[in-house]
Amino acid sequence: MTSHRNTVLSGLDKTQREACHPEGRTGFPGPKDLNRNSCLLVLMLIFLAPVRSSSVPSASSVVSSSLSSSSQTEKPDWCKVLPRPEYKTLERIKVSDPWFEVYRVPGFVLANPGVRNVAPGVYAIYEPHQFEETIGYLIAGEKRAVLFDTGMGISDVKKVVDELTKLPVIVLNSHTHNDHVGGNWQFSTVYGMDTDFTRANAKGSREDAQSELEPGSICGELPKGFDAKAYATKPWHISRFLHDGEKIDLGGRTLEILSTPGHTPDAICLLDRANGLLFTGDTYYPAPIWLYRPETDLDAYVASVKRLAALAPQLKLVLGAHNVPMAPPSVLPRLVAAIEAVRVGKVSAKPQEGGKAIYQVDDISFLLRAGPQGVH
Repeated sequence: MTSHRNTVLSGLDKTQREACHPEGRTGFPGPKDLNRNSCLLVLMLIFLAPVRSSSVPSASSVVSSSLSSSSQTEKPDWCKVLPRPEYKTLERIKVSDPWFEVYRVPGFVLANPGVRNVAPGVYAIYEPHQFEETIGYLIAGEKRAVLFDTGMGISDVKKVVDELTKLPVIVLNSHTHNDHVGGNWQFSTVYGMDTDFTRANAKGSREDAQSELEPGSICGELPKGFDAKAYATKPWHISRFLHDGEKIDLGGRTLEILSTPGHTPDAICLLDRANGLLFTGDTYYPAPIWLYRPETDLDAYVASVKRLAALAPQLKLVLGAHNVPMAPPSVLPRLVAAIEAVRVGKVSAKPQEGGKAIYQVDDISFLLRAGPQGVH
């Protein structure tokens, strides 16, 4: 027999259900804080007001109200570690929008005044006020620039890009999960991988976007004028479809498309071969790497990271899409060793909520579905 509680909870949308059962980026750098007040409000409404009337607010409205207020008043644990110390070595570029922080990459290294830019014209556009801590990269040549990921879409990334360059901008996504494509709609030129996954996500999504505003997801204030209830990933037009191995000439700088499926079917990395820079998106970043979603293909992921590891001797920097923007190329062969150790059962699982588990190998970790189905 289905209880009244489960009946009502099953009628809530994903955002509201996850307020009681959050599935945040566990360990990224920490799980989303669970707002027990939201859950208690829902349960009180369920048990005390089984018959909805015009004078009693719905479960949906109670949760939405709680999400809105808690995001502004509570400081989640992941937020307490900010600012991350790695950013002290980078030159910060002033922009007008406080939602973003922009850094020259790899920048003027303050700890070693003799070390200057590996390649000028690369900027990390960082969103530290939302728990995904997404990082997009503006990569400028002499004639045009590429914006590799447009972030959450919570604030105006195009305005920031316009402050950084007057060059024509091509948007290209490391993959099309909502936290990487939120600002795509603002740009007239958007390239995409030739996959069904890309085409489907280009239609936009409200559910995934709303889940990014759950309690414990926001550090500080949302941008002035931001409408949380209307927040959605807006549709965008794909100007041109790309394939593995294609090159984008920016004028004095060439970027190569490396198809690296696994995290998603349309995952790519960008290789700036002349400057030794590899932009890895969510194929590698310094936090638990999400490999549990239905679109994830672990066999493809292993093949992709092996391909990247073979490039390590040619590289100077690896630039991921979350938390901090730089890692040494030596991380790539270790990434291969780590995922292979996990897949053959040499790494113990640390159970997480929602049927998932963390697998940790030194400083590299993966978030997978719990049990053999998530590993083999």
